Order: sequence, then structure tokens, then C-alpha cells
Amino acid sequence: MKTTVPVLMYHHVSPVEGMITVSTANFENQLKWLSKRGYRSLTCDEFAAHLEGRPAPPRSILITFDDGYLDNWVYAYPLMKRYGFHGVVFLVTSWIGDGEVRPHLGQNALPETPSHHDCEDRIEQGRADEVMLRWSEIEAMRADGVFEFHSHTHTHTRWDLGPTHNVKNEHMVQELADSRRVLQERLGEVSQHFCWPQGYFDDDYIQIAQEAGFRYLYTTQAFGQNLPGSDPARIHRFAVRNTSGESVGRRIIVAANPVIAPVFNRFKLWKRQRRRAA
Repeated sequence: MKTTVPVLMYHHVSPVEGMITVSTANFENQLKWLSKRGYRSLTCDEFAAHLEGRPAPPRSILITFDDGYLDNWVYAYPLMKRYGFHGVVFLVTSWIGDGEVRPHLGQNALPETPSHHDCEDRIEQGRADEVMLRWSEIEAMRADGVFEFHSHTHTHTRWDLGPTHNVKNEHMVQELADSRRVLQERLGEVSQHFCWPQGYFDDDYIQIAQEAGFRYLYTTQAFGQNLPGSDPARIHRFAVRNTSGESVGRRIIVAANPVIAPVFNRFKLWKRQRRRAA
């Protein structure tokens, strides 16, 4: 029977409460739960091999972070390293700046890690460096083997909305070209892994991404399985909530169960469709 690999989606790990934020205490509890039960976090190359037909070992997961917030360095990185896990960050390349490495957990005078809404406001005001990673921190995490870094576009814009919707495809072509250029310049390489900004994509976008050189396309669609032979253009991820390791563990167990997962996913999709129709 084929084995699926659950893909976990995070944004923030911080003691500051906020939308799409997992507290540092809960994040550590989640890593402890995974570690005690023998879970292993894959690299993107290992995950790609799994999708291409070489099944990953049981209790494999992929841990992803979207956007590239400062708290990924301050809190997520040292905790991931402590418990021996590997992670993936999808970077919004225009938001990443230069500067010295800032302190992280275990060091003194930790920098502020604001809530998600505060991060959005500061980015809008041109103050992204206060809340986003720096290239120096990315290089340190990458050299340590704890995190790898891939594209999440250049500006994280929903071009399909508002007055730009008629030329959204042209904008996405440019987004991907700019993101690839920056990653090549700063990291020396660009992978085939890409994550859609704000979860939006359509058939045109998929074709554009594939023509740009991306093969493994990560969604925010939670109710599906990442099996050997699955479509690499539709990788399923579920958002990790600010909750205990045991609670997240139950979600992972359901997602990985070859019998329960399809039933669970069909029920959730049916329930969502009914809610939309109401």
C-alpha cells in the first residue's frame, strides 16, 4: 500500500500572539511529539523522489514555512536544530534585505517578532527588514543544514484581483523571473520547488510556473494525499495550528493513514462545498 507524506505549513513561530502564529512553547511541544515518535522531516529532494515513485520511509513528513519572517530565524531555527529536524522556507525575495545576523533563541537581547498583521503593515510601509529574514541569516541556516530556501514569488501579490486581473499572467511571468534571478544571485541556485502566494493558482499559472523551470508546486489545499506518483503540480499542505504536539500528531496520523485519509479528505471537501452552497 502506498505511503503518503504529510506536508506541514507554518508561517510564524513567536511568543507574540497573532494570526497564523504558533507559540514557541507549542512549537517546541510539537517537535518533541514528533521526535519521541520517530518522525523524520524530509528534504525537498527526498520529497521529490517520493513523488516520483520512490516511497519515503514511514513517519516521514515535510515541514514548510511561508514568506520568510524574522521569527523563523529567532525561534524556529534554534528549536528545529535542537530536535534534529529539517525545514523548508519559501521566500518572498523582494522582502529580504541585507545586514548583520541578529540574535536568536539562546542568545541575549532577542529582536522583536511582531504579529502577522503588524508584519504586513511594516512591509507595506517599507520597513520589511524589521520583520523579515536577512540574507545573512538565510545563509547561516542554510550552511547549518537546518533549512533550505525556495521561491514564493518576488512580491507576494495577488495579480488576479482588482485592475490587474486582465494581465495577471504577464505579471506572474515577471514575478517568477525576478524571484529566480534573486535566488540565483544570492544563493547560487534555483530549485524546481515553488509555493503559490496566498494559495492562489489556476491552469495558466501552473503552465507559467512549469515553463519557468518549476516542477514541484506547493498549494494551501489541505485535503489530499502526497503519494508516490501524485501530481507534483498539486502538492497538498495543511496549516499547523497553535496547539499541542498531541493535537498536531492526530492530524498527521489521519493524513498518513492509507484507509482513513481518503475518507477524511472526501468528508472535509464535501463539508466545505455544502458550506459554500449555503
